[in-house]
Amino acid sequence: MSKTNKLKVINDPVYGFINIENEIVFDIMEHPLFQRMRRIKQLGLSCYVYPGAMHTRFQHSVGATFLMQNALNVLESKGLQLTEQERSAALTAILLHDVGHGPFSHTLEHFFFNNVSHETISEEFMNIINRDLGGKISEGIAVFNGSHPKKILHNLVSSQLDMDRLDYLNRDSFFTGVIEGKIGCDRIIKMLTPCGDTPAIEGKGIYSIENFLIARRLMYWQVYLHKTVVVVEEMLKKIMRRARELAHSGTHLYAPPTLKFFLENDITADRLHQPIDNRTSLDYFADLDDSDIYSSIKQWQYHPDKVISTLSQRILNRNLFKIEISDQAPEPERIESLKSELKNTVPAEYLDYFVFTGRLYNKAYSLNSDSPINILRKDGSLSNIAEASDISNVATLAQAVTKYYVCYMEG
Repeated sequence: MSKTNKLKVINDPVYGFINIENEIVFDIMEHPLFQRMRRIKQLGLSCYVYPGAMHTRFQHSVGATFLMQNALNVLESKGLQLTEQERSAALTAILLHDVGHGPFSHTLEHFFFNNVSHETISEEFMNIINRDLGGKISEGIAVFNGSHPKKILHNLVSSQLDMDRLDYLNRDSFFTGVIEGKIGCDRIIKMLTPCGDTPAIEGKGIYSIENFLIARRLMYWQVYLHKTVVVVEEMLKKIMRRARELAHSGTHLYAPPTLKFFLENDITADRLHQPIDNRTSLDYFADLDDSDIYSSIKQWQYHPDKVISTLSQRILNRNLFKIEISDQAPEPERIESLKSELKNTVPAEYLDYFVFTGRLYNKAYSLNSDSPINILRKDGSLSNIAEASDISNVATLAQAVTKYYVCYMEG
């Protein structure tokens, strides 16, 4: 029997042909936990605004791995010493950095596990994959969680200028059609240079970094925090909250067994590995994807409970709530006025499902981060991009912007 060819070529719509250069990368991609990411959309419900935003966590992870391959090539050509094991570890870490995401990615991140981030679940899933692959990705896990001695590898996976951000900005820009988010990935990567624990950018690459930061800010306001995206994602959260309340009250509610488990149980970090009906919460979570939520909402639109049926019908038919965004928190009188308009159609105890407030937060760059973006000057000194840039916009991008919103169903 001939040996399986693991050095495949993937045709990616953003970068063209991507070569898998490492057999362990192929083995990871074949694992069920990685294949699951084909069924989880990268941008949650952003497709309600940008119909092309149907790409998945699988595509993003493959793209980020391609960029990592290129970055390692550049850094090695400029003096970074890497063993084959270290190179493999970096590729493993970036390939699996998002494997812990659940249905609709960030939208429902904290619904299934209380105060447990997707990074924590990613590492838990990495441990499972490592076990199944005979311990071959232990070093990759160390790169991911920052315990590997070569810190520069971790910073290529998670920092203010990592392969994750480079890919999602380019990829999300491509699939949404928001051209303001497009960045010069190739040039940024070619300008990388090793500098201690963090990669720096050669001085002539400074304008590409300025564009990267501006693009990131614009993508947040135009895509990730677009007002209609905020509305539909908040409505989905309300649906899931009501589903859990009904499940806890003993009300019959359709749900696939994996979703029913999370509706009936509140899972905290200390219960991740606790056996329940011969399975752990991680086992149940591994079986969840976007389709479980969609299939449930399609049934919930007919439920006798008016809260969950109304919200479900509105999401399925894109009959969304209105939203008002302001630099100031909405006045209490405005909230009461909106609730008053619904008092004849919505019982008072359920008004918070149909009138609610929240905050939007956008900060493109952090001056106080442990992983600043450094520019390498001709004299060999390093300068933070906010200091090195000759445009005031970069310093401005380091300032947090907070906006407030109120969402409501029209009476």
